[in-house]
Amino acid sequence: AVKKAIRGEAATSAAPPASTGRILFLGNSITMHPPKPDIGWTNHCGMAASALEKDYVHLLLKRFAAATGGKAPEARIESIVDFERGYATYAIAAKFKALADFKADTFSLAIGENVKALATQQSQDRFKEAVRALLALVKGNGKPAIYVRSCFWPDAVKDAILKQVGTEAGGTCVDITRLSADPKNYARSERTFSHEGVAAHPG
Repeated sequence: AVKKAIRGEAATSAAPPASTGRILFLGNSITMHPPKPDIGWTNHCGMAASALEKDYVHLLLKRFAAATGGKAPEARIESIVDFERGYATYAIAAKFKALADFKADTFSLAIGENVKALATQQSQDRFKEAVRALLALVKGNGKPAIYVRSCFWPDAVKDAILKQVGTEAGGTCVDITRLSADPKNYARSERTFSHEGVAAHPG
């Protein structure tokens, strides 16, 4: 097992595959957002990184490449914000079939920020079942290394569900709840955005 620490908090997890060939990144605008000039966003990368090579996905891919002798793994990067906003009725099997067909050997799930507050037991149960179905579909009959992170803007209810479902799927749950407490982690000095929503994203 590998010990991972985030600002003093350790988590024990299984080590990722020694040779990572296919990595699937599923997230929201922090993972990938196409250009939207009307809100002042002109990049096609994780919001609000100043360049493609500086968002968290591409920084991770660079580290993977360095660890495997310079060969970058094949990666699929998808924003599933529609799933976050409509998880209760989302046609998971139909809309995510291509993700399952990708047959990733490493899978990162970074969602939750666009899920409305789960104020009722019904909404919590529906979100739990939706995430469970998503992980099962992507996992398929394979044994990918699964990583599920907590929300960038901490939410105790959502984070607990993500941790529970991620653990059930045999994944590693990465707790980043303390990152947002330090303004330096937003890297907001890189660029100024007039749109409040864009400006709220980590740089």
